[in-house]
Amino acid sequence: MGKNSRERHKAKRKAAEATQRRRATGKLGPDDPLGLFGVPHVPSQRQSVEQIINQAIHAHDRKETAELDRCRALLTAGPGGAVGIQVVNRALLACLLREVEHAWRRGWQPAELVRVARREYTTQHSQIVVDAIAAQMRSYSRAAVDQRWQSQLTALDAQVWWEHDDHYVTAWGERESVDRVGMIATAIEVLHLLATLPPIEQVGPMPGAASSTTVTAPADLDQRLITRVRALLAKAESTDFPEEADAFTAKAQELMARHRIDHTLLVARTGARDQPATRRVSIDNPYEAPKTLLLQVVAEANSCRAVWMKRFGFTSIVGFPADLESTELLFTSLLVQATRAMTQAKPDVDKNGRNTTRSFRQSFLTAYASRIGERLSSATEEVDREMTASAGAANLLPVLAARDDAVQVAFEKQFPNLTQQATAANNRAGWASGRAAADRAALHGRQAVANE
Repeated sequence: MGKNSRERHKAKRKAAEATQRRRATGKLGPDDPLGLFGVPHVPSQRQSVEQIINQAIHAHDRKETAELDRCRALLTAGPGGAVGIQVVNRALLACLLREVEHAWRRGWQPAELVRVARREYTTQHSQIVVDAIAAQMRSYSRAAVDQRWQSQLTALDAQVWWEHDDHYVTAWGERESVDRVGMIATAIEVLHLLATLPPIEQVGPMPGAASSTTVTAPADLDQRLITRVRALLAKAESTDFPEEADAFTAKAQELMARHRIDHTLLVARTGARDQPATRRVSIDNPYEAPKTLLLQVVAEANSCRAVWMKRFGFTSIVGFPADLESTELLFTSLLVQATRAMTQAKPDVDKNGRNTTRSFRQSFLTAYASRIGERLSSATEEVDREMTASAGAANLLPVLAARDDAVQVAFEKQFPNLTQQATAANNRAGWASGRAAADRAALHGRQAVANE
């Protein structure tokens, strides 16, 4: 190879190495795709805005107030005047849609995102999340969206109410009577919240993954039973007579227990297999801790396991689908009955004349949950003893044990590191009143099932 050829090869090699370095640092521009002219890449207006948004999110996370203020000021003014403002508006909504989808992929559902935004910030923050969800859902056909998601979207009234995405930021500010500075600040807070949510267990298919063959609800027989149970519990909640409430609640529990035993026997006969699932139940203030305790004891009575995610205000329950349905139905009814009894009970003032309503109700609900747990455990043990002596015990008990083991394995896999938290109860009158209310909520339905 001659000297000239060697020089040309050497020059080409150096050019290639320089191109690779510029490509690695993002300095190749559309007018110089191969990097032959050494022209540095100039980010587009949209890319610059997205970079500022990301810097604002990071500054918010690191609590760098000066940097956050700088980024928000740039986004408020927009690069290049009116055109830049439209670019910012478009980029903000696009980022919101992206973070909503990323949160979905980490296990979060629409109602949960809206709820956590309201808990962490304000109703205005949660409304932005609703709007981002509505905009994101335009990408999916209704047939490809799970029924539970559709129910949540309907409850949230998630609709695209603005005329054009470029106008959303301005339209939202006008509707909420918030200036552009406030809107930008609120949007950045929402983006930071969505970006930092931890992954949780996926519950059901994401939008786009559901199909006509996706099983999202119990079979027809289960639905008929659930309808009957709901009707009984509604009657228990509406009556002013404790004896009637007891009878309706007991009958509902009897139907749920009957269904669980019948389903287990069917599994034993046919060899059919289902798998534990996860459901999340939202629990709001006031008195979150004792309400959660009530849900936990009801879940355990229905062969489920529950854990409270305190920061986000919901409890995750692991169990077989029919047992999850029974747990949620019974918990909801018992909570309604407990709330009615609690509000009817009148707390006294303490020796210093101070109102004791809060401590009374905290103790009332804690005692109520504790006593309900005792009674459900007692009823379950009685049914187990009678089933052991029955003719079908040889088939039923091993299947029940295997199902309990499967639930425990699934629960420990999802929540390997748990901490215990005690619920305070320091009002004697509230404690006594709560236990009395729990005693009136008769739950002897399991024993009735065993006798038939």
